[in-house]
Amino acid sequence: MAYTDIDKPSDYFNTKLYTGNGASSHAISGVGFQSDWTWIKNRSSAVNHALTDSVRTAPLRLMSQSTEAEINQTTGLLSFNSDGFTVGSDSGYNGNGNSMVSWNWKAGGSASSNSNGSITSSVSASTDAGFSIVSYTGNGSAGATVGHGLGSVPQMLILKGRDQVENWTVYHEGLTSNNYALRLNGTAAQFSQTLSWNNTTPTSSVFTLGGGAGTSDYTNRSGTSMIAYCFAEKQGYSKFGSYVGNGNADGTFVYTGFKPAFFLFKNSSSAGSWVLVDAKRPGFNVINDSLNTNNSNAENTATVCDFTSNGVKFRTNADHMNGSYTFIYACFAENPLVTSTGVPATAR
Repeated sequence: MAYTDIDKPSDYFNTKLYTGNGASSHAISGVGFQSDWTWIKNRSSAVNHALTDSVRTAPLRLMSQSTEAEINQTTGLLSFNSDGFTVGSDSGYNGNGNSMVSWNWKAGGSASSNSNGSITSSVSASTDAGFSIVSYTGNGSAGATVGHGLGSVPQMLILKGRDQVENWTVYHEGLTSNNYALRLNGTAAQFSQTLSWNNTTPTSSVFTLGGGAGTSDYTNRSGTSMIAYCFAEKQGYSKFGSYVGNGNADGTFVYTGFKPAFFLFKNSSSAGSWVLVDAKRPGFNVINDSLNTNNSNAENTATVCDFTSNGVKFRTNADHMNGSYTFIYACFAENPLVTSTGVPATAR
């Protein structure tokens, strides 16, 4: 049985639930670390997703379901704190009496300049957790490269132009080839797009961009400020892969090698929403609380899956979750199967 790279996953990723109070300043604690990327969604109401990170800095917001450019949301996420964050009165962050969920990732704190690529980037990276936040300015040149700071090959990239009304662009190693992409804000199947990655797989130091304009799925429009969330797989902590659904309520089992805390997935071969589930909503099996990154809907309550000690067991035949198609996913751990010293995690 393989050992883990990270004994305590909650040191690097944690889901924090809270209830909004509508106040102008509401401090949320219990995350367990100072987050570098916090993604918040109002579970009770049809309100925008809200994504804030330490590289762009609070209170700047992007929305996963929207093409809109970054805005200065002065009533949104106000600050990142040592054990959580503080939110303002906006209903997307702090709706009075509303159930809220936040997903929090730790990167590397303050960003540093990275000149590994042909475009100099500003990077906050955790090589231990395989997560970095990368800011850069596009130059419009096909084949341009950007340093990501991970020291290992990323399996997933999520990019957005900060100052443009444009789609989110997603690279995932589970897609057909390095010429394909997905849109985090859309339901379309994978599509061939040379302008995204220039037909080039990321390396342990850089990812490669296409060039030019005239498309809504771009990564390198000249003069555009970009943000990229980059993920490299770490044994026992994170997993990025694909599975084939079986179209049956006794669904496909996806082996991750750990007990999941967070599972994001998308039908890549046909149209369908991105689905996001976690171990705290509702906090037990069967998991029937889900959200979609591509819309602002309140939480869904249809049956999705079970989280097991070593993966995800689907309990639905819904096409966008377990239809007879290929799906890609990103998963983060609640508990590894075995610690770094070889002791079963349940024995700690």
